[in-house]
Amino acid sequence: MSARRRRPGVIALSLALIAAGGAGVAVLLLQVGDRTEVVTVVRDVQVGQVLTEKDLGRASVALDPAVRAVRGDDLGSVVGKRAAVELRPGSLLAPSQVTKDSLVKAGEQVVPIGLEPKQVPATALVPGQKVELVHVPAQSATDSDGTSDAAPETINGQVVKVSSAAPGTGVVVVDVATAAADGPRAAVWAAAGTLRLVLAAADGS
Repeated sequence: MSARRRRPGVIALSLALIAAGGAGVAVLLLQVGDRTEVVTVVRDVQVGQVLTEKDLGRASVALDPAVRAVRGDDLGSVVGKRAAVELRPGSLLAPSQVTKDSLVKAGEQVVPIGLEPKQVPATALVPGQKVELVHVPAQSATDSDGTSDAAPETINGQVVKVSSAAPGTGVVVVDVATAAADGPRAAVWAAAGTLRLVLAAADGS
């Protein structure tokens, strides 16, 4: 039997409860049929990751008017967009949590950096993570020019994509977005094996 057909019976029961002093229960019963289909998150989605249908689901909930959520009929409109924040399973998807913008902005370049197993941070690298690219010259070079005590050169960047560890070698390739002026320099460091990746502070400072 549909919710619409049940409503007269629910209202009658609610009125009886109100007469008996059960107003709170009656209000809940009156709200049983007022449900909205919304989009939910069904698995972990990292910042910057493109949303697929497998990441999302639908649920029928009693939605407070103050809560902004993507309606179930609009699920297709968010597929293909990127997560603007980290999404967790079981949560409702809000319009502000998705974006069509890329993590790579105008005036930036992407530098691929190969990290050996011992160079991969224990903290998982995810798209959107702020990092620093640090130039670590070979030991012989620092000894010959007397600059071993000088502060190392650094370049600010942001993780765009992280590969799985390569079979056999365990090497992880991390795509990092940097300012276009810094891209070639970072690429030279990476090619020479003198680049190290360091996680930036949580607030990006």
